Amino acid sequence: ATQGHGAEVVLHGHNVDEALAEAQRYSDETGAVFVHPFDNVDVVAGQGTIGLELLDQIPNLDTVLMGVGGGGLLAGVAVAIKARAKELGREVRIIGVQAENAAAYPPSLAADALVPLTKVSTIADGIAVGRPGQLPFSIIRELVDDVVTVSEDSLARALIFLLERSKMVVEPAGAVGVAALMDGKIENPGNTAVVLSGGNIDPMLMLKVIQRGLAAAGRYLVVRILLDDRPGSLATISRIIAESDANVTGVDHTRVGGSISMGDVAITINMETKGHEHCEQVLNNLRAQGFQPIVLHG
Repeated sequence: ATQGHGAEVVLHGHNVDEALAEAQRYSDETGAVFVHPFDNVDVVAGQGTIGLELLDQIPNLDTVLMGVGGGGLLAGVAVAIKARAKELGREVRIIGVQAENAAAYPPSLAADALVPLTKVSTIADGIAVGRPGQLPFSIIRELVDDVVTVSEDSLARALIFLLERSKMVVEPAGAVGVAALMDGKIENPGNTAVVLSGGNIDPMLMLKVIQRGLAAAGRYLVVRILLDDRPGSLATISRIIAESDANVTGVDHTRVGGSISMGDVAITINMETKGHEHCEQVLNNLRAQGFQPIVLHG
């Protein structure tokens, strides 16, 4: 889409930090203007207007949740909301949310200094930043009430919740606030606004995230069963699953593999289920008939 608007796009690196380093190198070599996406006073101030809009739309706002990577968005919103709330004589909590596999802010805040991460790995690539920005950190340290983290499974569940219940396509980085609420990470949130800060998600990643989210919610179950290679075994398993009110979506049947003995067969079954309790019911029904399902997903 950016190319469609006439811009030249250079893809570099596997995360924000590597792309930033390349952009800085290009700027140094060519004299191009380098605009930092979060460690820049004008960017922080511009993003802070979101805070003013929130208070205009929700005067009785108690809590604001949003994702944080480098911290520009969170810092700007915190400045705007805290200043406006003080004028109104009331308190509004500002809480940042990070993916736990890319959470540089909690250790940095605990140490009162910038603590870079040695590894960053998350589906929330929009906030996959290994080191807080200096300017945002100084603001967040003073004004933000808390920074919490959420797991990859929680991110996937939140994305599916937004798709199903709100009919909104939100990238994992933009769904972290919803994940924190669904996980119960925020005590007494009151009137809460969650900033859904991004809809850039690759269709293939979306498929993977949906599958992971369904599994985390107990709505997608994959099992592997080793059994004697004789007629009728698969039909029996299919009957048990059908009687358990689960829906088979895929079956893989193989006689070759390191853990498969001569005369045995391995069957991998993908099925739609209705939640964790239903998964346990399906598994228990299979075990009651002498099968030993190994859960691969779910």
